[in-house]
Amino acid sequence: MGFYPQERIALFIDGANLYSAARGLGFDIDYKRLLELFRSKGILVRAFYYTALLEDQEYSPLRPLIDWLDYNGYSVVTKPAKEFTDSTGRRRVKGNMDIELAVDAMELADKVDHLVLFSGDGDFRRLVDAIQRKGKRVTVVSTIRSAPPMIADELRRQADQFIDLDTLRGSLGRNQDNRSHAPLHAQDDDDYYDDEDEDDDLPARA
Repeated sequence: MGFYPQERIALFIDGANLYSAARGLGFDIDYKRLLELFRSKGILVRAFYYTALLEDQEYSPLRPLIDWLDYNGYSVVTKPAKEFTDSTGRRRVKGNMDIELAVDAMELADKVDHLVLFSGDGDFRRLVDAIQRKGKRVTVVSTIRSAPPMIADELRRQADQFIDLDTLRGSLGRNQDNRSHAPLHAQDDDDYYDDEDEDDDLPARA
């Protein structure tokens, strides 16, 4: 990975998109190891994690993960998700965090040297371009090795560096025998997805 020890680094994690990419590759993210990896690459200033939550649920399967991240070095940004039933009668939960992520990235860009975006969403291409014009480097982490690939070609081309998530499997993969790391969220029958996923039915739970 192309990082310099003196660089100030900020991580911006699109939780839904990263979850889908990792699931497509067949492994789970260990968020403790993720922080350790990027702390070893430079000066980690901030790590943001973005996800939408159903506020009216008595218990959200995401809550253990969100609580763990809050207490272990992440700045968690959430907003209420919208729940509806699709044409097949399946319960769907829609939550798009693109605006929140973009605003935070632009606000922090002047205080860091290198931004790492964990998302393959092509809508972020313009954001990456704007940050680069501030003289900052942007790395995008997603994957082309899932079926279908999770990263939009225009975003991959725009990034200063693209890291395929599959190449980080050994560094970020969750060790199922280590119970002290971030909890996995429960599996259920609900689908979380962003607005841009409506037509391709990609699972995007965060």
